[in-house]
Amino acid sequence: MQPVRLEPWTTDGINVLHALNTPDARRHLGGVETPDRLLERHRRYLDLAGTAPGMMYRVHAGDDAVGLIGFWEREWRDALVYETGWAVVAEHHGRGIASAAGRLLVDRARADGRHRHLHAFSSVDNAASNALCGRLGFTLLGATELDFPPGTRGLWNDWRLDLTA
Repeated sequence: MQPVRLEPWTTDGINVLHALNTPDARRHLGGVETPDRLLERHRRYLDLAGTAPGMMYRVHAGDDAVGLIGFWEREWRDALVYETGWAVVAEHHGRGIASAAGRLLVDRARADGRHRHLHAFSSVDNAASNALCGRLGFTLLGATELDFPPGTRGLWNDWRLDLTA
């Protein structure tokens, strides 16, 4: 496997979003996004690098940007926590890239030190994402209903990692 590294989100990240905007990659996330929604998400990721707690990254394997991963602040069950999410371009699946990126991200969230818990919400039907949560040491708290994408109610597994452990 090529070395995996995380690079802060920049304007070049839009290329990663386009590569990940496929029916297969977005099947658990509400489907393919319109160009306007994609640009809106790209702007949110850029904003994380500037002012908000957390950070978005492009995932690189060797010289290629092959995915995204990040963490951001949210209120969950009456507490401020970090939430994380990731995606890797299909042709790079099965190479351990998401696991390596996840370990790097957990280290960065720990070093940040603002919140005790990092949560990941994976569709109950997304076997690969749920397996990754287990490999990264998250604890499955159970399934919960969430509005994601906004306006679409679905069943998601709530995974939690104690960043102080």
